[in-house]
Amino acid sequence: MEQPQQQPQAKRGALVMASQIGEVTVVSFLTTQVLDEMNVHQLGEELNNLVDKEGKIKLVLNFSKVKYLSSAVLGKLISLNKKVANLKGRIGLCLINPEIMKVFKITQLDKMIPIFESEDDAVKGIAKPGLFGRYL
Repeated sequence: MEQPQQQPQAKRGALVMASQIGEVTVVSFLTTQVLDEMNVHQLGEELNNLVDKEGKIKLVLNFSKVKYLSSAVLGKLISLNKKVANLKGRIGLCLINPEIMKVFKITQLDKMIPIFESEDDAVKGIAKPGLFGRYL
């Protein structure tokens, strides 16, 4: 059974765009890099707003466009993961650039947050209770 997909919506100047597939919110990055402090702060706010203001607790972060990110983004992802877990939700990551994946493995972020090969696998993995991604 195919899940209904809501058209993505992006706000002007936003770093991410969210779309809904069933009960899972897919968050796609609109930029290829998140490096400077201002962008990292904005990214944190946009992700937290999805949870705090919109009540989204099943999130898939699609990194397909991201080529570079600062280490500060890792902190934002860890904080988001803790926040969502406290609300009995889950996040998963997908389509990660090999260079970024190396950083995730070195920092062991891949042990904290499930990482999926495709967006479809991520959506299915996050939607099902107790099912977590295959760690790459």
